[in-house]
Amino acid sequence: MKKYIIKFLYILSDDRKYLFFLALAFILTSSMDAISIGIIGPFVSLAINPNKITQNTGLNWAYQYFNLSLNQFLAYLGLLIIIIFCLKSVISFFTQFYIFRLSYRQKGKLANRLLKAYLRAPYTFHLTKNSAQIINHIVSETHIFSNGIMLAMLNLASNCIIIIILTILLCITNLVTIIAVVVSVCPVLILLYFFKHRIKNWGEKATKANQAMVEIINHSLGGIKETKIIGCEPYFEQQLVKQSTIFANVSSSLQTFSITPRIVIEMFLIVVLIGFISLYLAFNQNIQNQNVQDITSVISIFALASVRLKPAIVIAVKSMTSLRNGTYILDKLYLDLKEIENIEIADNYKYLSQENIEKLSKNDSNSVNKMMLFTDQIVLDSLNYRYPNAVQDALKDISIAISKGESIAFIGKSGTGKTTLVDVILGLLQPYKGDIQVDNNSIYSNLRNWQNLVGYIPQSIFLINETLEKNVAFGVPEDLINRQKLHQAIKAAQLEEVVENLPLGLKTIVGERGILLSGGQRQRVGIARALYHEREILVLDEATAALDNETESLITEAIRSLSGQKTMIIIAHRLTTVKHCNCIYLMEKGRIIQSGSYEEVVTAKHKFI
Repeated sequence: MKKYIIKFLYILSDDRKYLFFLALAFILTSSMDAISIGIIGPFVSLAINPNKITQNTGLNWAYQYFNLSLNQFLAYLGLLIIIIFCLKSVISFFTQFYIFRLSYRQKGKLANRLLKAYLRAPYTFHLTKNSAQIINHIVSETHIFSNGIMLAMLNLASNCIIIIILTILLCITNLVTIIAVVVSVCPVLILLYFFKHRIKNWGEKATKANQAMVEIINHSLGGIKETKIIGCEPYFEQQLVKQSTIFANVSSSLQTFSITPRIVIEMFLIVVLIGFISLYLAFNQNIQNQNVQDITSVISIFALASVRLKPAIVIAVKSMTSLRNGTYILDKLYLDLKEIENIEIADNYKYLSQENIEKLSKNDSNSVNKMMLFTDQIVLDSLNYRYPNAVQDALKDISIAISKGESIAFIGKSGTGKTTLVDVILGLLQPYKGDIQVDNNSIYSNLRNWQNLVGYIPQSIFLINETLEKNVAFGVPEDLINRQKLHQAIKAAQLEEVVENLPLGLKTIVGERGILLSGGQRQRVGIARALYHEREILVLDEATAALDNETESLITEAIRSLSGQKTMIIIAHRLTTVKHCNCIYLMEKGRIIQSGSYEEVVTAKHKFI
């Protein structure tokens, strides 16, 4: 349990400070609960026999001090009990409200914290992760943490305090009552102990089934065109039925087990209460009026305490079940946050040279605010890169210089290192040897500001299910979109005719992944996006590979129109798209084996055309 709490507090992060105030509220509420219940018995006893007031020193002093008639004193005593009950109810209400608010607010904070961690994780982390798994962590598992773990933890704490204080009250009242509580609770605790591993297993199975359902839906709808053409809808449907059946089975087992404590406790409390009265009557044949008053007082307290104690015990046991059920989720969230958020420079750049690590470590808040200027050239100096756990280098001694306004291209067969080199240039991958310099300044002294200079246009442009203008000004709130920059970018990317033909122009929603646009139109949106964000360097990674010849010529024309205005780094299989480039580099096995003009490289190496 200690490790569980440590993990819980780590995930809770800054909200831990609120737990102290909640603990005070729990103690106050529980104490008032016990006081209000504890005075019910004496009040009932006094109502039956008012003369007993003289037997209680405190009540007798109050009675003499206020100088009231006996009936008036009892009436005011009843009013005091009502006030205590009402005050206790108000405090209980606000305490529960605060618990719910803290718990559900934590879902949003934890989701944001996870998203921030995933977004800031190194690019190599995402190369090995399933997006459905990450989505499930952020959406589903944060809900389970807030509702099934945090809420359960707070409810367990508050009800344990209530149980302890009411149990003390019952001990003071009559030893029989504490025996009743122990007899009622023990079977439930024994049941919980023997089922603890099964509960954890149910929780793990439910989580995995839920994650699998997200994956299946993501795969089936993500490739809806292929799904329909191939006709594999039944496959995905069967997979979803299988996982939903597993989820239904384990969830029903969990829910059934969660109501068991209430049934067991209710049964034993009634058995003990009725049994106590029956035995008392059986062994006390000559019951006097005094005995009736005593047993009435005890039964009143026991009955009221039971009414309050039963739900407290039930909620506490249910919370323990929920905590055990959430063990798998807690461990996953803890490990994700612990591992991802601790990926700082030493982990993020495991294969980076010591020289560049030192440069990155000096990348403090002051340097982040400084703009990186590009007025002369970019130099790739002896770059070497190896993927984590790989045996061989993906890049070997890459050294080139790119002047401002130049267009260069990397060509070669698949697997020669072109995309890896681009990822290194983009700052997504860090070389273990070598450096990239802009105007004699290493990009690793200010990696974020280097990336602010670069616009990336991949083979498949990512478009969101939003308006065209929001896709061009990607990541900018609608009210902050610069209209002048937007229209300039659209014009430069040759998108004006496309906008005119759309039903709502820039306000047209382009559909998920830009399904309402053609391939060439999507590529031009990608170019417009890079231009809107005023990126001086454009990196095009197979930007025309999936296009037909006519559309390719349009995109190539849009790219050529930017020659001299923007520095362009192009990867291409279709060599006709790189004729305008100032220099072409032929790559093989992670090395540059030849460079020169289109005629010197492509024409001379006819086999690559």
